Amino acid sequence: MASVVSVNVGLPKAVPYETTSLPTTGIEKRPVAGPVRITFTGVEGNAVADTVNHGDEYMRVYAYSVEDYAWWQAQLGRALEPGHFAEQLTTSGIDLNNALVGETWRVGTALLQIAHVRIPCLTFKGWMGHSGYDAQAWVKRFVLAGRPGPYFRVLEEGVVEAGDAIEVVERPAHDVTVAELFAAVTIRPDLLPRTLAVPDLKPWVHERARSVGWS
Repeated sequence: MASVVSVNVGLPKAVPYETTSLPTTGIEKRPVAGPVRITFTGVEGNAVADTVNHGDEYMRVYAYSVEDYAWWQAQLGRALEPGHFAEQLTTSGIDLNNALVGETWRVGTALLQIAHVRIPCLTFKGWMGHSGYDAQAWVKRFVLAGRPGPYFRVLEEGVVEAGDAIEVVERPAHDVTVAELFAAVTIRPDLLPRTLAVPDLKPWVHERARSVGWS
């Protein structure tokens, strides 16, 4: 059964490694015990430093799976704890990257909809290196792995905690997956026109898709 392994939160703080823009980041997250409220603005107890690139309505909640962590552990030769990739929800038993963009999930009592994908940045690279992992060409490595994990918008506020079930309650008519959207906005611009079938994406995705379609 698909379920929540942990809920992870973190607050912005100054860090000794290089970041994408601001000198502070909320990338460092740790699991918390007990129920946590998910609101229309995100997960309580969590905050975003770089509000230009993170935390908008398309990126309120990020999820990563223990199955994808297991793959990375084999690649990196070291264990990865829940929350290390800065996800607020660590999941089990559901394929996040083959899910369809626009799927609606009931997670605890909250209703979430897949709306975007994780795009790796300099802060992510800095955090991995600071944590003792091999961060050489980390952004490229993460992109080529094709295991980004999805971001969700919040359709209904609710409460979630470790052990809660995850239920897919609605799927869209198109067949664009999280992995395909990720490829389209990173290394496969030829796939961008397919994203036009997905409603309510971040505006720049459709703008770029239309540009590719007209070229």
